Amino acid sequence: MTKLDIVNAISEQTGIPASDVYTVIEAFTATVKDNLLQGNEIFLRGFGSFLIKTRKERTGRNIQQNTTIYIPEHKAVVFKPAIAFTKAMKGETPTEEDE
Repeated sequence: MTKLDIVNAISEQTGIPASDVYTVIEAFTATVKDNLLQGNEIFLRGFGSFLIKTRKERTGRNIQQNTTIYIPEHKAVVFKPAIAFTKAMKGETPTEEDE
């Protein structure tokens, strides 16, 4: 599903013009990116969390040149789904406690 598909689906569900939905989606993604770059984590109740994890330094392989490369410690964004979302993906019925 692309951003345009999301905009069209929200526009159909809410009756809000697609141009307005697109503006809100752009503002949302910009806000999420800006906060993650500042080191803030994002929590969306019932959906999940965008967390910042620090990956340790390690060695890797460049298989094209058959050499060992050094991968420095770095930060990565990970998504952790909410319990209710995870249960729904498994086909289970989420309870009120899960949200």
